[in-house]
Amino acid sequence: MGECSNLSSSTKRNEACWQRLCPQDGTQGKPVQLITLKSLLVPVALEQLNPASAYGFCPSPNCLVVYFSEQGQTFASADLKVPVFQKNVDENVFVCYCFGWSRQRIREELNQSGKSNVVDRIMTHVKAKRCGCEVNNPQGSCCLENVRSVVKQTVEALARG
Repeated sequence: MGECSNLSSSTKRNEACWQRLCPQDGTQGKPVQLITLKSLLVPVALEQLNPASAYGFCPSPNCLVVYFSEQGQTFASADLKVPVFQKNVDENVFVCYCFGWSRQRIREELNQSGKSNVVDRIMTHVKAKRCGCEVNNPQGSCCLENVRSVVKQTVEALARG
């Protein structure tokens, strides 16, 4: 780590020093705010949270780790109050945690109307400042990329018949 290892704990973290690689499978993690973990960890896991640590979110569907710290602490799906979209293929798991959009709900909309307005509907809510991604979504950030991906995959699957 070079100069990164010389940082004292009282020194503000240099984000470039921590590569945010999942200790389980090496996937590049995404930064996640402490408020996300505080909101979504079950009580027994929350008791283990180190508020002085920086945490990352592991998006890999094949990895059991959801959150990990720069010190190697990890939290798995069982440590969360909600199922994690990236790690659970169940049709009823939310893609959009704020407004209740699941894979199944998106598919139903496409079956009924032949198109999906979910992205526009969510964007309207985001612009109106109604979303709470940092406390509702395990990835701690906006779901729109995930929603677009599910819509595209579902449209393709329906076209294949």
